[in-house]
Amino acid sequence: MSESQEVTRRRPAPSKSWRNRMGIIEWKASPYLYIAPFFLLFAVVGLFPLIYTVFVAMRQYNTLTGDAGWAVCGATCSDTQASWLGNFQWVLHQEAFWVALRNSVSIFLLSSVPQVICALLIAWILDANLKAKTFWRMGVLLPYVVAPSAAGIIFSQIFSDRMGAVNALLQAIGMQPIMWHGSALWSHIAIAMIVNFRWTGYNALIFLAAMQAIPRDVIEAAVVDGAGKWRTFRSVTLPMLRPTLIFVIITSTIGGLQIFDEPQLFHNAASAGGGVNNQYLTVSLYLYKLGFVNVTVGQPNLGRAAAVAWFLFIIIVLVTMLNFWLTRRMSSGTRVKRDKATLRELKKRQDAELLRARRSGANARADEQQATLEQTSEVAR
Repeated sequence: MSESQEVTRRRPAPSKSWRNRMGIIEWKASPYLYIAPFFLLFAVVGLFPLIYTVFVAMRQYNTLTGDAGWAVCGATCSDTQASWLGNFQWVLHQEAFWVALRNSVSIFLLSSVPQVICALLIAWILDANLKAKTFWRMGVLLPYVVAPSAAGIIFSQIFSDRMGAVNALLQAIGMQPIMWHGSALWSHIAIAMIVNFRWTGYNALIFLAAMQAIPRDVIEAAVVDGAGKWRTFRSVTLPMLRPTLIFVIITSTIGGLQIFDEPQLFHNAASAGGGVNNQYLTVSLYLYKLGFVNVTVGQPNLGRAAAVAWFLFIIIVLVTMLNFWLTRRMSSGTRVKRDKATLRELKKRQDAELLRARRSGANARADEQQATLEQTSEVAR
């Protein structure tokens, strides 16, 4: 055994000090500690209410009497047995729920589709070389600053059945006034206009920010190739906006199906929101009225309202997934459909091209080495 090996054998193994151990723990744990406040806050104000809503939806729960056991569907379902499905069955047997769902989908379609199209066009115009760009860009954001309650009250006066500005204009040009609050379709159009007034400019600025992030050389290349403005927008700009487009459509879907303020304030009455005949009653309004307005002793309204909330949650998830799929298909352009045999043939071609590329690279390296050897031998001579 050599001397150095003997010295190494005698030397004790270095032990980690308390300070080093704390430094290692800090290095490993600090990222989790930095993000922990968000998850703790989300668990308190987001996750716990979500889980507790599941519990309430299965119980006879009233703000006056509290928890009274498992839910019972009652005479509506001809079932007096207590079950965790009682509130869900009761909601599905209510005509008002299906009317509210129809109204929510109608208002959502009348507001979201024109809103996204108008926001895209406004963003496209703002992206052009305009004078006073900052003024126009700030101007489209002003409606978003207006409070929802103020917008609802103002538009309810504009679309008033008797003294509204729109009906006065229609009568001035010889047309019949429209009963905005009495008709389901016209009330949906009026409420959709309130939503579009507030959110179109906001979405336009999101699209504008995404358009300005597109490399200008791509746009210039399309123009040099002879593409016009519409062709450049449809074939270059729109496909590159796909992530932003998906984000805006998903947020519009969630907000559109949860609409509450506009139909509530459209009637200017807190207890009669949704119209006398439920012509513009939305699912959120139905949930609110069921849980907090029509409360009587012994009636498990809060549990049924929680069941409506879960139905709304499931509907929003399904519609959002459908919108996500449609948006990806539309913004990615027309794709050639290929069967499995064509895909296998395409894969073989790609593999063959990759193999040829590797062989050519290997030959190139071999030729380079051979040339280097020849040059070295000539220098040696």
